[in-house]
Amino acid sequence: MARFAAVGAGRMGRGIAIAFAYAGHRIALVDLRERSPKTWQRLCNEARGEIRASLQSLAQLGALQPAQVEAIAARVELVDAEGAPAALAGVELVFEGVPETMAAKRDAFEQINRYCSDDAILTSTTSSILVTQLAELVRRPERFLNMHWLNPAYLIPVVELSTHAGTDAGVVERTRQLMTSIGKLPVLCGPTPGYIVPRLQALVMNEAARMIEEGAATAEEIDKATRFGLGLRFAALGVVEFIDFGGSDILHHASREMATSIDAHRYAAPAIVARMVEQGHLGVKSGSGFYDYAGRDLAAYRRDVLARTLGMLRHAGLWQAPADTTQP
Repeated sequence: MARFAAVGAGRMGRGIAIAFAYAGHRIALVDLRERSPKTWQRLCNEARGEIRASLQSLAQLGALQPAQVEAIAARVELVDAEGAPAALAGVELVFEGVPETMAAKRDAFEQINRYCSDDAILTSTTSSILVTQLAELVRRPERFLNMHWLNPAYLIPVVELSTHAGTDAGVVERTRQLMTSIGKLPVLCGPTPGYIVPRLQALVMNEAARMIEEGAATAEEIDKATRFGLGLRFAALGVVEFIDFGGSDILHHASREMATSIDAHRYAAPAIVARMVEQGHLGVKSGSGFYDYAGRDLAAYRRDVLARTLGMLRHAGLWQAPADTTQP
């Protein structure tokens, strides 16, 4: 019997199923909607086809052997509404991934509450509904949290765990352990809209669209700049680490200039940045910022940052060897 279940057989559920199957686990992909035999068979064919196609793509890219595709796909058990009670009865971790409406969530959790054991950890993969709202729908809210996956779910390592005040710390730790065991990288955030990644990326994407609208740059040039400038640097350094590395005073000054010349509301630095500048917590150069650098070998740290950046450049094929001769 599967220890894991994804409730909702759409894109997200299928991606989660692949992630667990790839890691060697059986997982139930559960569809709670009452369907005719014909529509159920159509859904099964579509889901199995997408799962196999995704695995075949990974095989073509060398992530697994072609001979492994069928064995991995076979670890995903498609379960209809009739089979849901038995499939959910013994699972340890459930991922709800039904459509993004409170009505759909309420209906799904009514059944999940009824079928799952008291010891099961319940999660929602919602991207838009707060964990505090959904916690009201579950029988044991202390065993509930939101878990936001990034598409494609089987490929992107980060999963964002959003907890409410009543989420049990042991449940959070067990969830972290389970996700880490399948190769995921859990990050924790509070019950705020947008999690971490969607909140950051929405600002960047909207600003890119605005630049095209204003005629500041073409789509092609913006994409080149983000892939090999912004994206490359933030792949080597996290956003907050990047602030410390350059200095909060630099961010404060740049924000003030852009607030004056572009848009005061969009570019104004938050109060925390101004406070850090006033208090002299500028980052690496002052010994403290968002991180504390006291006692740290800063020369070694800077070499590590350089090594990370060089690694990204080499991966992108953008690093050139030095010239052997001096140009005239």
